[in-house]
Amino acid sequence: MKKLNHSSSICLKSACLQSVVAVGMLCCLSVQATCVRADSAVYQTALKSTVWVLAKTAGETSSGTGVLVDVEKKLVITNFHVVGEARAAVIFFADIKNEKADVTRKHYLDNVKTLGIRGRVLGVDRKRDLAIVELDRIPEGVTAIPMATESSGPGDNVESIGNPGTTDALWVYTSGTVRSVYQKTFRTGAGEHDFKVVETQAPINSGDSGGPVLNGKGELVAIAQAIAPNARLVSYSVDITEVKAFLASPWKPAPIPASDLLEKAELKYTSHKSGHLEVEFDEADAGKQSVFITTEVEYFERADVRKIWTLAATLKQTPNAETMMKLLEQNSRTKLGAWMIEKNEKSEFMLLYCVKMDATASPDAVKSSMEYVARLTRTAKKELLPKEEVQTASQTLDSWLAK
Repeated sequence: MKKLNHSSSICLKSACLQSVVAVGMLCCLSVQATCVRADSAVYQTALKSTVWVLAKTAGETSSGTGVLVDVEKKLVITNFHVVGEARAAVIFFADIKNEKADVTRKHYLDNVKTLGIRGRVLGVDRKRDLAIVELDRIPEGVTAIPMATESSGPGDNVESIGNPGTTDALWVYTSGTVRSVYQKTFRTGAGEHDFKVVETQAPINSGDSGGPVLNGKGELVAIAQAIAPNARLVSYSVDITEVKAFLASPWKPAPIPASDLLEKAELKYTSHKSGHLEVEFDEADAGKQSVFITTEVEYFERADVRKIWTLAATLKQTPNAETMMKLLEQNSRTKLGAWMIEKNEKSEFMLLYCVKMDATASPDAVKSSMEYVARLTRTAKKELLPKEEVQTASQTLDSWLAK
């Protein structure tokens, strides 16, 4: 065998190295191509399950994303803060023709009568920031999203689809990496939350909320929820274990907006400068009495509460001991609510009667409560306002409370 000289050896080594590099580059390109195809496949599959959600509360329309979780029952899951207090929503599935989806926002708004589907908000969970919506119908070809059997973990790649309000496009694709999965208690504009979060390094924009967060198999691992306001590209999603627990739990009805309640109760109202709604009750023998209902809902855990109140009197001085004792006595006997004393900016003492009731109560129950507050307050005024000096006022009020 002929010996290679030094220069020939170098040339051979160089040729071998180039071959190795070339093979490596081909492998990388092959892997990249496979990844691209895999990501595209996940997107195309999840596209058939992902929806655009529009809901209207307090005169404003909110926009978000949701995902179909049950074809037979026609159920879509989204964030609570997407639907708010609305009991209804409009749902759009992607309009797919020739395997391509029309992602222009205008297309759906212009064809809302044919593409829009009515949805009824069945239940909400403020703590987890989740809501479930039942659809009137579902289009042909849509599929429910498959759910992962376990949570994702740090380092896992995730993909998501959303409808950000920052662009004119819908069903926008985003990818990222899981940073951590842990229990988190925090507050957003929708209230206080406590759930297992999937913290990712991926952008979530307004409108993406409620959208699916998927693993490489196209399985649901979380529901997009919020961004970290003081961190770059850090977002939070509701872990799949929380989603499954919510779906398996008895759903709590969403509160009805105060304006809808009053309209359904056939009560005329005006908007007070405080932002709350005012109803004036007028009885020929008792005069007028304004009763207010809050537009905002207070809550603790799964209890949603709305306040109804009225002003009975404004006193220049602190109520005397006799008046305080009488109020305490009446509080122990009243059927609903209680007397409250608050000090205003003029250092006057406002005597208020307040009822805190379930925010999911029916319109009839709200109407009865407001009528009760008005009637009780009108009767109480006679003994709370010294100028009137009605001798039988105490007997009248005590007798009425006992009914």
